[in-house]
Amino acid sequence: MTPKRSLSFYILATFFGLFLLFLYGPIAAMMLLSLQGPEGSLTFPMQGWSFHWLQAVFQPQRVGEFVSPFWRSLTLGLVIMGVSVVVSVLAGLGFRQRFRGAQGVFYLAIASLIVPSILVSLGIGLFFERLGWSVQWYNSALGGHLTWTLPFAFLIMVGVFNRFNPVYEAAARDLGASDFQTFWQVVLPLIAPNLIGVAMLSFTLSYDEFNRTSLISGEHNTLPLEIFGMTTNVTSPAIYALGTLTTVFSFVVVGGAIALWRWSDRRQSES
Repeated sequence: MTPKRSLSFYILATFFGLFLLFLYGPIAAMMLLSLQGPEGSLTFPMQGWSFHWLQAVFQPQRVGEFVSPFWRSLTLGLVIMGVSVVVSVLAGLGFRQRFRGAQGVFYLAIASLIVPSILVSLGIGLFFERLGWSVQWYNSALGGHLTWTLPFAFLIMVGVFNRFNPVYEAAARDLGASDFQTFWQVVLPLIAPNLIGVAMLSFTLSYDEFNRTSLISGEHNTLPLEIFGMTTNVTSPAIYALGTLTTVFSFVVVGGAIALWRWSDRRQSES
């Protein structure tokens, strides 16, 4: 016999349902409005059904276009992801050993998290101007994004290595493994799920970043900057269609990360 649920369960379930509606309701409305016919507008009621506006995303708009900014954001996000993973792992390994000034270096590494994003963007822009370098999405914006992603990745990996049992490394060395073999064949497989999480977080933070890119992207916008610039000019459901495609892209990336994590976990269990 199923036990009777208390009143608090129904209150919390209702609250959770309202939270999901608040979170995903606008996304559902955006997706519906992006599937309108060619005569569609930005509001309900819908004017027919078609994929017209989804196709329009890949065509030039009245002001700007979406395809090139997307590839810039994707490329930048992948580079940021790789750099964040490598540097955070090296930093996590370094902080396993106590050294003089470690506390100061730790706080300095995460200091950029409490600095307003727009000030970081402004500071990097002024720095490049003083050196006579041109600001572009692939250099100054890259540095701006790293000030946001690296501290998070660093904090995660420090926590991972603080909980890592050194017995596994000692056993590998007793069996004749070199330091590189110990890391590659023992440490790396054990921390692989954490690395996938760090990679996903770093990519997401970079792909969506606006403030730290706003003053240092140069003449070529990333996707968030392009969307912001078009909100005052694009008065068609094409902006909703772009939101639909980026939402689908996000779910694909998350699904790929979950599949990779399960594959890594299964491989680790079999070995």
